[in-house]
Amino acid sequence: MRIATWNVNSIRSRVDRVEAWLARSEVDVLAIQETKAREDQFPYLPFEALGYEVAHIGLNQWNGVAIASRVGLAEITVGFPGMPRWGEPPAPEARAIGATCAGVRVWSVYVPNGRALDDPHMAYKLEWLDRLAAAGRAWLAEDPQAQIVIMGDWNVAPADEDVWSMEFYADKSHVSPGERAGFRGVVDAGYADLVRPHAPGPGVYTYWDYQQLRFPKKQGMRIDFALGSPALAARVAGAAIDREERKGKGASDHAPVVIELS
Repeated sequence: MRIATWNVNSIRSRVDRVEAWLARSEVDVLAIQETKAREDQFPYLPFEALGYEVAHIGLNQWNGVAIASRVGLAEITVGFPGMPRWGEPPAPEARAIGATCAGVRVWSVYVPNGRALDDPHMAYKLEWLDRLAAAGRAWLAEDPQAQIVIMGDWNVAPADEDVWSMEFYADKSHVSPGERAGFRGVVDAGYADLVRPHAPGPGVYTYWDYQQLRFPKKQGMRIDFALGSPALAARVAGAAIDREERKGKGASDHAPVVIELS
């Protein structure tokens, strides 16, 4: 079984690339982030033509998460328990969706960006990560043998080797102690990084900004992760970042991350 995560940076702009990638990648389940589409705007038909069912939540032109599966899609849940809200008045955003696919509980998450270290959005981001860790801990307390993967765009580079230059990011978001602690909180709740053992750094990234020729200069960040429960981690036979998909016209600024399960 092959599962993957991909921030597509607008599903309507990139549906042809996603469709082509699915056709050649043999992925059974794809967690998608940043669809930037309302429910009535999501292009379901190309996925259905390839044999995938889709669960999607999108409220406006921002955020949006989905799960596409060709091995079943059950127990769909929008948002996790205690998920923080944002805005005035505070309202839930389309940042998390879960579904059970062939016995694996898959969560597609799009962690808030945080914007800047002193921005109110950063406090929202840190609370979001804390609540996700609490939810993940509760899921394992309920069933220690549960096969769970929390995958998506975490907007956190948890180690220095996960960015091309710590000097460049010294006063920026994504690498601050608080953000890294938030990511580590989910790991400490019982969820292992499924990719790092198979794609170690340095120089291994999942995101490259469109500006300043970051991709050809190999100036990226690793901010897309799949964190798995112990029962699921025991099944991982391999993992890879499909850097090739970042190339060419109309590419997302993120690359797909693929996990192979035995």
